Amino acid sequence: PSGPGLPRARQTCGAPSEEMLAELEFCVLLAVTLLGPVPRAQAMKGVKCGGVLSAPSGNFSSPNFPRLYPYNTECSWLIVVAEGSSVLLTFHAFDLEYHDTCSFDFLEIYNGASGDQGNLLGRFCGQSPVNTRGHGISQGRSWGSHREGESSVQADSLADACGGVLTGLSGVLTSPEHPSDYPNDVECRWLIRAAGPATVTLVFVDFQVEGSEQCTYDYVAVLGGPGPTRGHHYCGSSRPPTLVSLGHELQVVFKSDFNIGGRGFKAYYFSGECQEVYTAVRGNFSSPQYPSSYPNHIRCHWTIHLPLGYRVKVFFLDLELEGPNSLTRTCDFDHLTAFDGASEEAPLLGSWCGHHLPPPVTSSHNQLLLLLHTDRSTTHRGFSVAYIGVVPMNVSCSRTDFQILISAQALAPLERTKVYLGSRSCAAQEVGSNFRIQARFDTCGTESQRRNNTSVIVSVLYIDFSAGGQEDIHEYEVRCEPRRKEASVHLLSGSHWLGPYAATAEHLQEAPPRDEAEALEGPVAVVAQDTSDIVFLGLCILAGVLMVIAIVVLMLL
Repeated sequence: PSGPGLPRARQTCGAPSEEMLAELEFCVLLAVTLLGPVPRAQAMKGVKCGGVLSAPSGNFSSPNFPRLYPYNTECSWLIVVAEGSSVLLTFHAFDLEYHDTCSFDFLEIYNGASGDQGNLLGRFCGQSPVNTRGHGISQGRSWGSHREGESSVQADSLADACGGVLTGLSGVLTSPEHPSDYPNDVECRWLIRAAGPATVTLVFVDFQVEGSEQCTYDYVAVLGGPGPTRGHHYCGSSRPPTLVSLGHELQVVFKSDFNIGGRGFKAYYFSGECQEVYTAVRGNFSSPQYPSSYPNHIRCHWTIHLPLGYRVKVFFLDLELEGPNSLTRTCDFDHLTAFDGASEEAPLLGSWCGHHLPPPVTSSHNQLLLLLHTDRSTTHRGFSVAYIGVVPMNVSCSRTDFQILISAQALAPLERTKVYLGSRSCAAQEVGSNFRIQARFDTCGTESQRRNNTSVIVSVLYIDFSAGGQEDIHEYEVRCEPRRKEASVHLLSGSHWLGPYAATAEHLQEAPPRDEAEALEGPVAVVAQDTSDIVFLGLCILAGVLMVIAIVVLMLL
């Protein structure tokens, strides 16, 4: 079938029966629009191109191949194979009109049964042949006019893409035949292009390339754009650092010489809504396209990186992902994962799917990573979260007063007057490298309350991060049970940005981690001792002594 527009291409995708689609593990849709000097409305009639290909292997070509293809034509191919198989496209001939952004004649390959931008594996034009393997459900669509081109499709092959223009929200790059040794004398070039003004982030998860002092034999080169400017070259067995483009494009080149190989490399790329780094003390973000459905086959990550001393607390405002595996009850499909650090190698804080809101999670240090992984099918609304940087503090109390100790490093570069209890007249004092507040219960805005039939003393600790005329004051409720001398601190969440948590006081943290607690307990950070117990004990001893004296006197009389 042929047609002048995308709706026809999607209609072609719908051709297989529901029973057939239920057994498909992988599909590729290729659609070609053949442009030219005539208006699209005058598309050539009767041109045969496109269709549904379901055999284990086969060949197909552009219209009139090997002669010139016609103008203003769109072709769509849907390739489906048995469950558990993958699809390898091998281009034996490839000759399309060249453009540096492939804006005229081009071939697009999509990973899935729909033409969503998030599923795009790559766009190709010019004369460079490309081999590509699909991961999961794939669809491809090509717009433009092929001058010539033929491709063969084979199931169960495990070759990897070697070059192309990648415009999806996220994806995977691997050297040919990874994790097996890459072949000799190959050169692959990928151009990763983010949508709009966003940057591109490249994260290597495996790396083994023949090493040399100047990386002159086999290497991976990463350039900040599509031009000839020389970029960073990497080789050997040490993984390159995480790389971020200067603009909205990143070029990756893989080159091998005539001998000595290695396992090659595997890297993830992220762009646009699919990768962000947050450094503000508080904020919120959501899955791509939220509240509309997120794309299939993406791998997105959001890193929260706060100043040293902070902890990251994440509140889940909304969650609707594909549900767990009905057999194992585990999140094997679409899932959201939190790591206690800036990489996937950090300790796991939790992994979630379905629609039940998880409880808030708090990092043990100043960084936290959220990763969203989606598979080849079934999408939902996604997620929305808010986070805040919380300050670990050591809070204690006696029968008469509060003692609060905070590492000054956690609040740099705030002045001590920006930290106060109850009112600004009860500001913190600097003691060594820490801020300290010691206040009696009859000062600094404290009041007595009944909670759960228990008498508690309550006050509010304010930390003022306001800057540039914009108010930003964080509030922590400080509590004490004088009879037990037990203190606790809670984050007061009164802002709309915390959604369902806005009206509650979330328990924060009663003391900093062990290493910080030891630092806070050093000689420069000693909190004044509570004397009420000493006085009480002294009075008891004195009363006992007087009683003994009185008994002795009575006996002598």
